[in-house]
Order: sequence, then structure tokens, then C-alpha cells
Amino acid sequence: MSRIGRMPIEIPAGVTVTYDNHHMNVKGPKGELSRDLHPDMNITVEGNTITVTRP
Repeated sequence: MSRIGRMPIEIPAGVTVTYDNHHMNVKGPKGELSRDLHPDMNITVEGNTITVTRP
């Protein structure tokens, strides 16, 4: 079974990530992305990494 989903996601320089109330915004030099995420997923944005864990 793959364990790649457990690895933290690094945020590149020049990209900003905001996460609030299951809504994530990602802004960078190539554009902007906005998504509503599943409420059962635990998402943590710390420094330049994003950690996603499932229940």
C-alpha cells in the first residue's frame, strides 16, 4: 500500500496558502486556486508545509 499520502506537502517560494473552515486558497505566480475540502479531513498549514490526515 502506498504511503505517499502521509508525506507533508511543501509550499514553494512565492506561493501563499490559507486554510479556514474547510476552505483552502492557494495563490502563486501562475494563478489562484480555491477549493472547499471535506470536513472530515484534518489539514494543517505550518510554515512552508501542509499536512493532511484522514480520520
